Amino acid sequence: MKHAPARPLRTFTFCTLLAAAATGAAASGSHADAIGQPGVAAKATRTVQVDMTDAMRFTPADVQVKQGETVRFVVKNSGQLKHELVLGTAQDLKAHYEAMKKHPEMEHAEPNMVTLAPGKTGEVVWQFTKAGKVDFGCLQPGHYDAGMKGAVTVAALPVSREVNRR
Repeated sequence: MKHAPARPLRTFTFCTLLAAAATGAAASGSHADAIGQPGVAAKATRTVQVDMTDAMRFTPADVQVKQGETVRFVVKNSGQLKHELVLGTAQDLKAHYEAMKKHPEMEHAEPNMVTLAPGKTGEVVWQFTKAGKVDFGCLQPGHYDAGMKGAVTVAALPVSREVNRR
């Protein structure tokens, strides 16, 4: 009895792992808690306009939000190159970026990201459930290394104090 070559299984396994890393598994899996969760547009408390340019910069590159806030990011690609905005932890962005460098034409779409052709506008609606820092970057090959990154600082909600009455 002949056995089928192992190559298709290895290829399938590699593609599955690559897809998990490259599609923002952090946004749809257990790591999502670190950066928040997809938001509902109708519940957005404000809109932040973000511009992406071929100078490999986001404007603004620093955004301040409050814990629990849902923000609608309206993202415009003012450049002549394809750009994207991806929210994530620094570790997840770096892993995704490495996968993108190996497979630059890989297509992916997750709630924590928007990929835009030159001149196009899109949006990401996100609820920031944890205090701390959420990174963002353009993971098109070469862009992140050139400095196309930023951060959302999520301010903690004040701790409420209950008054004990007896």
